[in-house]
Amino acid sequence: MRKITFFNNKGGVGKTTTVYHVAWMLSEMGIRTIAVDLDPQSNLTSMFLSGERLEDIYENSLPVTILDAINPIVNGDPAVAVHLEEINDYLRLIPGNLALSTFEDGLSDAWLKCLNSEIYSFRITSIFKTILDEAANRFGAEVILIDVGPNLGAINRAVTISSDYIVMPVASDLFSIQGIKNLGMTLNTWKRQWYQRKNLKPQNLTVAIPENSTQPAGYIVMQYSAKESKPVKSYLKWANRIPKVYSEFVMNKNSNDNINIEEDSNCIGLLKHFRSLAPMSMEAHKPIFLLKPADGAIGAHVYAVQQSYSEFQSLTNNILSKCP
Repeated sequence: MRKITFFNNKGGVGKTTTVYHVAWMLSEMGIRTIAVDLDPQSNLTSMFLSGERLEDIYENSLPVTILDAINPIVNGDPAVAVHLEEINDYLRLIPGNLALSTFEDGLSDAWLKCLNSEIYSFRITSIFKTILDEAANRFGAEVILIDVGPNLGAINRAVTISSDYIVMPVASDLFSIQGIKNLGMTLNTWKRQWYQRKNLKPQNLTVAIPENSTQPAGYIVMQYSAKESKPVKSYLKWANRIPKVYSEFVMNKNSNDNINIEEDSNCIGLLKHFRSLAPMSMEAHKPIFLLKPADGAIGAHVYAVQQSYSEFQSLTNNILSKCP
């Protein structure tokens, strides 16, 4: 089982949409998958579930979100297995919760107190590993995909040290370049700090703590347009800076080569903008590559749907090869 977190310090790059489609494609391939919504905005949850189901969960306060598995551990009560919402035979969702952000302060405090070898603080810092490992064992999941918010807070720190791989969706603009730099430096800092804390682990701790073996798997360029007949100059200006910045700030390798993204081994995939298919997907609560004529995919859209299937299948296979 592998845990793959999709993370970028820059919001609005299509991260959640990518997690959604890759999760669906993995299920299409017969791979048992759990999608986890750890972004307090809970957009991944709203993409998967119908309006009626969302109202059922949040209006009636059903104990089925990630926070309902976190709270017992925080309160020192016996752990409760997290709810796995069935999407299809091979895909489950752990729904998000807007109140997840209230957990930030507790995680920040625990991170600090791990330096005092406090058992409770190690339990809290390891909480996502505890919850997700149990869920994976119960469902027999081969892959866990985790969607996190675009910030460098305590929740994302606890998630990333508990992950196996980090995939970075990026756009071709100035702020995405800055996001790569910020996230790369921060991931390296978190890894170093967790090694320090691991050495202070109490001997009588009964829960497994993160191994801190997280590896950067690569980046996905969103809304790629370089293959259009007249690519925008400003787009290419920033796109061609991504390989060097990623190599230096994420991989910690000095790179004097100015290779373009299509030749970069760290580039997992190039996803184009699917434009009018996106709103159809949101309305139908299904991925764009499974849209049918009844969903509005008629005429030229039929070819676009077929093409999107091939593109997401290729992207998903690339992710699997980068995250063995």
